[in-house]
Amino acid sequence: MIHGAMQPFALTLDKFIDHAAKWHPDAEVVTACGEGGVDRIGYAALRARAQRVSGVLVDLGVASGEHVATLAWNTQAHVEAWYAIMGMGAVCHTLNPRLMASQLAAMLVQSQARVLIASADLAPLVQQVLAQAPRVVHVLMIDGAATVQPLQRGCSIAALKPAIAAARTDVVWGDFDETAPSGLCFTSGTTGAPKGVTYSHRSSYLHTLRLLQADVMGLTAADAVLAVVPMFHANAWGLPFAAPAVGARLVLPGRHADGERLARLIRDEGVTVAVGVPTVWLGLLEHLEATGSAVPSLRRILVGGAPMPPALMERLEQRLGVTVQTSWGMTELSPLGTAASPADPGRDASLSGRPAVGVDLLLTDSGGRALPEQRGLEGHLKVRGAAVVERYFGDSENATDDGWFDTGDLARIDARGNVTITGRAKDLIKSGGEWINPAEIEAIIAALPQVALVAVIGRADPKWGERPILVAEMRGDDPIADDDLLGALRGRVAPWWIPDAVVRIPNMPLASTGKIDKMRLRSEYGRG
Repeated sequence: MIHGAMQPFALTLDKFIDHAAKWHPDAEVVTACGEGGVDRIGYAALRARAQRVSGVLVDLGVASGEHVATLAWNTQAHVEAWYAIMGMGAVCHTLNPRLMASQLAAMLVQSQARVLIASADLAPLVQQVLAQAPRVVHVLMIDGAATVQPLQRGCSIAALKPAIAAARTDVVWGDFDETAPSGLCFTSGTTGAPKGVTYSHRSSYLHTLRLLQADVMGLTAADAVLAVVPMFHANAWGLPFAAPAVGARLVLPGRHADGERLARLIRDEGVTVAVGVPTVWLGLLEHLEATGSAVPSLRRILVGGAPMPPALMERLEQRLGVTVQTSWGMTELSPLGTAASPADPGRDASLSGRPAVGVDLLLTDSGGRALPEQRGLEGHLKVRGAAVVERYFGDSENATDDGWFDTGDLARIDARGNVTITGRAKDLIKSGGEWINPAEIEAIIAALPQVALVAVIGRADPKWGERPILVAEMRGDDPIADDDLLGALRGRVAPWWIPDAVVRIPNMPLASTGKIDKMRLRSEYGRG
């Protein structure tokens, strides 16, 4: 008997923009620029430009499998560069402009990228990076006019825009295996040295399909999606793939993500879904409350990357009339792990939702043994799936154990399968031989209306080894005494968990991805 067979159809990322160009040619990518101005382009025209960028890269000698670095904000030109690099089979190595030049150079040395595509307003940073990354020999500037002083070693520096007009258009896209690498992103390094994660076309394609499920993001062609989450952080949570996949309008804020600019962009472009870390939406909310203005088109906000303060979630939903979806993920997960369904009546700021098909979770004890009961107990969270890292870039050893990746998070799963991230294993404070979980303290204090951001860290103590201290950024002019602040914990945590001191700071230090930078807090306040 001869069995039938299905067509081979490689799951490569160029197919998303090909689909958008063919079936949603006029759906737009909109980029904020200048004071209130925007650039806009349809998917068909964007695809044509990206094809020409591939031509520019080929003429620079870029080959399939080679890393091409980008140092840029969320803009049309950056999206074009993404598809140009990935479509031709090269690997897009995104760099975070908020890191130091020495860190960026170290990443470039590791990836061995010869070509760097950079936003023009980052020219001073590019200059510093080039001095420490000798392998980079070509720089293409986008998003405006700026000059980088030529280096004595002969690095070529040119504007990409004029090169696009004269570029070849015959570069073939997708002519490689779906398991080929597509992207390289380094972790944020908030709890240790950054590590490189390589995404494949197949992994990011499947991640996109998971993102589009109704219980996750559920985007449609009727949506306008504001991607505040940076393109240099875990593929902007997959939005530059997901939006064209369904023909949704993709709205990009450029460099600036303050409340005033975001509010204007949401109103002007009819944004329906907005995605970013909680601190971004705090800024939007405070602007709207201060001005009495509104964003009537906005229906949903998806948050992740950091714990969602319950008071902020309540204020957003009541003031804006939106649904706030919490989520959890990591760079190593591409990044989506779990998401709260927009239709779930039991949504709660402490819940990170359930995993969609394609991701599996396991709770273990500290020795890596599976907990006998996976519901209702706190354990070390491990994960596996088609878009989960197997080994880090440049590392020959697997990052997994028996097929499971250890996230470093502590978690609890309720009877309905909802995940609550209860802390980071590395964040636990050992005081007198007993463990204190900062996340539980932070969740209680973050619910107070007077508190904007809070972090609990361990401070060296000669008697106990470590003792917790509470670092807080306050909001508004409603004062609260330290005793009252800590009083919110009494009766809700063990007495010896209550922090020994309160440190008030005007601005909480944030890492490049918007998470609270606990490494910096420990450095400044944790030495006793």
